[in-house]
Amino acid sequence: MQIFDVIIVGGGPIGIACGLEAQKKGLNYLILEKGPIVNSLYNYPVNMQFFSTSEKLEVDGIPFISKAAKPSRSEALEYYRRITTSNELKINLFEKVETVQKNEDFYQVKTNKANYQTSNLVLATGFYDIPKRLQIPGEDLAKVSHYYKEPHFYAGQKLAIIGASNSAIDAALECYRKGAEVTLIIRGDEVGQRVKYWVRPDIINRIEEGTIKAYYKSQVLEIQQNAIVVNTPKEKITLKNDFVLALTGYQPNFTLLESLGVSLSEDDKKLPEYNAKTMETNVKGVYLAGVICGGMETHKWFIENSRIHAKMIVQSILENKH
Repeated sequence: MQIFDVIIVGGGPIGIACGLEAQKKGLNYLILEKGPIVNSLYNYPVNMQFFSTSEKLEVDGIPFISKAAKPSRSEALEYYRRITTSNELKINLFEKVETVQKNEDFYQVKTNKANYQTSNLVLATGFYDIPKRLQIPGEDLAKVSHYYKEPHFYAGQKLAIIGASNSAIDAALECYRKGAEVTLIIRGDEVGQRVKYWVRPDIINRIEEGTIKAYYKSQVLEIQQNAIVVNTPKEKITLKNDFVLALTGYQPNFTLLESLGVSLSEDDKKLPEYNAKTMETNVKGVYLAGVICGGMETHKWFIENSRIHAKMIVQSILENKH
């Protein structure tokens, strides 16, 4: 069986950056991606616009040209796809890692399609796959989704959106403008401060004029087939409802980290242990790249501040080889 110098789990922007760096430095590498190229970006809302400008989304110094300063999802898909294909990156798509086990000097990587051996492992799996669940009755009803794609589906419907982050606010505004009757359920006392600065005034104005209803300091207690039960500061209320978008955030796959023996902080942040200069974890030969470094603090790592991980990781692997 072929033994790779490094296997990169995750074919998102940071996984691609790691692959490019490994290729430039002559390492025998493979990227494993459970979906299409940049799977997480593919699953973003259709009309999403990035917070960052295009140059901050660039990897390996390859220019990202977009029509506006802040590129769209479709432009990002085109950019990362062209990088992957034009550089002939070794990436296996729609191949999901199932288990990883240490075997003497190598890691045995088992996927749904094959088995591999590698000296080093890079986990660049992001955080978009596992939603933070509400843990309330009715959350598993067909009318509930933790992901938002596009607004047409909700036209003419009573739509409750749980959350106050960028994803929740974007969905609220888009769906309202396509004819949904939108209600926001917000746990805090205001719209999230990290909402895109050009979007936040828009949602506040819609709430103040009453075209979008918002319940602050509130939480959904139960989701029923035709209603939701909401605990507000004043009283418990029942609202008629057709669909619920529970956009309360996402979290990394901690199961794989824990199975490898990567130490996580014992508090709610679940911060993984790693060397900030090499990105190597407390487990020799296992590296972290991208947002997975932040544990539950997924808002601290972006493409722009984690693309440097690729050079750090590959440099460490090369030094350990010699």
